[in-house]
Amino acid sequence: MIHYLTKESLEELKKELEFLKKDGRMEVAERLKRAKEYGDLSENSEYSDAKEAQAKLESRIFELEELVRNAILIRKSPHKNIVSIGSTVKAQKGIKTFTYTIVGSREAKPEANLISNESPLGRAFLGKRWGTA
Repeated sequence: MIHYLTKESLEELKKELEFLKKDGRMEVAERLKRAKEYGDLSENSEYSDAKEAQAKLESRIFELEELVRNAILIRKSPHKNIVSIGSTVKAQKGIKTFTYTIVGSREAKPEANLISNESPLGRAFLGKRWGTA
């Protein structure tokens, strides 16, 4: 699956991935080591908790690797008169004017006027020429 991201968001994901692979894994390994020292693993809640934390960590690492691998950077469109991902558009409803920036679904924050390219409004804008309805 393709993920549209800004350069800044991609860098944040890469930093998080690096941190989890190094520090996160070391922390979980230490928790597992300490938990094993308590003895019988079948009734050891510390060990169960550490194994659960390890599973969550590995799941997040897998997710981040997939995101980074399939990321497409959002750049300004070379077609200045056609709306695409990364474009900032203005829409008017009645006397009100709204400004939106079209971003990938992972970066969408409607409250900050960042709308997803997959949202109904985002899809409606994509491919349109500036100044058309």
